[in-house]
Amino acid sequence: MHSFDVFHHYERKHWRLADVPWDTIRRDLVRPEYVTMAKSAVMGEANSIAAQHGFLNEFDDYDFSAFVAVWGYEELQHHFAFRTWLNAVDAEVRESAVSAMRAPYDPGTTPCATLATNIISELTVNHVYRAVASWVEEPVLAGIMLNASRDEAGHAREFLHFARIRLQRHPEELPSVLETLHVYTGEQRIKHPVGVFKSELVALRDHETIDTAFEMFLEKVADAGELDKLQDNIRRAFSALTGMDVSSNARVRRRLAEALA
Repeated sequence: MHSFDVFHHYERKHWRLADVPWDTIRRDLVRPEYVTMAKSAVMGEANSIAAQHGFLNEFDDYDFSAFVAVWGYEELQHHFAFRTWLNAVDAEVRESAVSAMRAPYDPGTTPCATLATNIISELTVNHVYRAVASWVEEPVLAGIMLNASRDEAGHAREFLHFARIRLQRHPEELPSVLETLHVYTGEQRIKHPVGVFKSELVALRDHETIDTAFEMFLEKVADAGELDKLQDNIRRAFSALTGMDVSSNARVRRRLAEALA
């Protein structure tokens, strides 16, 4: 059972909030942009509860469900790590905004599309967290960002594993995978499921969201061509998943047309 191996791997490399040196936070280095980034991260990570709900309802596979339980714990840890840092610098997160994230997602057009969406979200956050960790000068927040980034890379790897198995068993779901890739990489902006499905919630008005972080990332952190690098990385992962050349939007559309023919 793959989740059994994943559990043992995570247990060996897992970091703990208790090991974060909270008493070394450099308040003199905290900038308003860091607070905005951390609040936005809290809102993105708050969706792990809703996502677990959806996964466990949509999939009846025990192995994947066991992985989801491990994944959900790590995502909740990210949420609590960012909130602990914010509390330490006297920044408030609105509880009503966090609570609004509890509503479960609707299932994807196919189970493989759901997995594909999560591959994209993990790769996106991994990329952004890693870059922000290098940009942030406050060392404790930078460390949290780096640890979370590493976790997200591992999560993407496991979602790819389960998507590959699902696609082998259900090749008819290939068009939904290609369609998902096109939806999230077909525009010159960062798209994330939390932003796509929950940005219009009333409780989020006048509050930071995950899209706030992505906009700030592109404006203040990203190098020239950073979005292209992120999208190329996502397409490479989907090329490995599908065995197809999906290295550009045009190629994604062509593969999708062929799969639907």
